[in-house]
Amino acid sequence: MWVAAPLLLLFLLLLRRLWRRGAVRLEPAGRAVLITGCDSGFGHLLALRLHRLGFTVFAGCLSPAGEGARRLQREADCTGTGRLRVLRLDVTRARDVLAAKELVLSHLPERGFWGLVNNAGISTFGETGWLSMEKYEKFADVNLLGSIRTTLAFLPLLRKYKGRIVFMSSIIAYFSLGNGIYSMTKAAIEKFCDALRLEMKKFGVQVCIIQPGNYARSTKIQPPVSAEEIWNELSEEEKAVYNKEYVQERANFFNSILNEGSANGNEVVDAMVDALTSPAPKARYMVAKLKEKALVFVCALFPTIVMDSVLSYALSK
Repeated sequence: MWVAAPLLLLFLLLLRRLWRRGAVRLEPAGRAVLITGCDSGFGHLLALRLHRLGFTVFAGCLSPAGEGARRLQREADCTGTGRLRVLRLDVTRARDVLAAKELVLSHLPERGFWGLVNNAGISTFGETGWLSMEKYEKFADVNLLGSIRTTLAFLPLLRKYKGRIVFMSSIIAYFSLGNGIYSMTKAAIEKFCDALRLEMKKFGVQVCIIQPGNYARSTKIQPPVSAEEIWNELSEEEKAVYNKEYVQERANFFNSILNEGSANGNEVVDAMVDALTSPAPKARYMVAKLKEKALVFVCALFPTIVMDSVLSYALSK
């Protein structure tokens, strides 16, 4: 009996994969998608990809005058289809979110509002006591509350058109290596999504989570860290505990991780597109290297002491 159950599960998963491959994909024409955080990185790439696929795209940018927004505007001007609109959208400001909703409502295509992609996010490096309360509040407001704010605003439209909601998480939701503040917000957004996914099933709205591994080189979310800047921002109490050499070692370690990141952000965008267009999207898309998936596996299935030992060893190298 115990052998049969895993085999049956494997068989069902195989059938589902075969069905997904053969099923008819969604027709993008006449469907609108709003994406947050389109200034750079995954959001920028996704806006271009969805526009070229035929979606009507509302690309939210924190800096409408920035290079990323200007590139999107040039794309819109070149095609002249009117299907790509660049708008100012700071997800921490309720009035920006409401203005975005009004813009979407006034320019809805014939098939209505299909997707919301909560992509906007920020990241930083630092041990717990190195970061100020103001920084914790800012990260929670952008990475967690910002996604909730946009979701609540667009939920009536998504229910009406039985659309999709896509959230940008990370494998860092499972463990942390020097960026616990980022891990905290991603773990929280995962739990928000888990509740939302179950609640939206009865309305035909599907909720998907994207979990990238290390793609630091393909986004601007995490620039290289400066030990000198970190040291200068530490309180006198923290300086009495740590020294500059330790801060430099941690900064070097974190920067080495950033340098190992993949530069191919389109791998993550592929998953985001699948979440929006597949007839049977996955609840979670983990886009990561094998060793990163192994870390998640250890974290999920082994006792905490095992994961702590693995991460402590990595931090000591």
